[in-house]
Amino acid sequence: MTDTPDNAAPAAAAPPQQQPVTSRVLAQYIRDMSFENILAQKGVKGDAQPEIQVQVNLDARKRTADHQFEVITKLNITSKTKAAGEPLFVLEIEYAGVFHVENVPEEQMHPYLLIECPRITFPFLRRIVSDVTRDGGFPALNLETIDFLALYRTELARRAEAEKAKTPVN
Repeated sequence: MTDTPDNAAPAAAAPPQQQPVTSRVLAQYIRDMSFENILAQKGVKGDAQPEIQVQVNLDARKRTADHQFEVITKLNITSKTKAAGEPLFVLEIEYAGVFHVENVPEEQMHPYLLIECPRITFPFLRRIVSDVTRDGGFPALNLETIDFLALYRTELARRAEAEKAKTPVN
């Protein structure tokens, strides 16, 4: 005998279960790179304490194959002397990852590609930057971890402000 009455309502239908996100790195590569050792070309007088600036840009695009995306992290790194502001070196690099991504809702795909994918490739890019600066005659530059979520939010805010500036005020 069961403890449930005969007139019990049927159990509510469970919502359809979402498939887990699947993501794989299919390839990683340097798309473009330039390293210019200005110190060796021109020479710098006195103590050359460096001041380093790093600019980060991200780009993502759909590839022709289903569920494949290319995500590019672009770094522009400049080093100047603290005292005189004389350039020491310039490193520009575009590092790409090809990802197979499934089961990410369409409205979440853009942030996924520009936050999660660069997080995956960043350690490899960091190592390349370290090796290139060391091989270029400088102490190895070990980049600090980049907060891709904060970078994404900042870009969204910048775009919103730009759009707001375009809209005429009545």
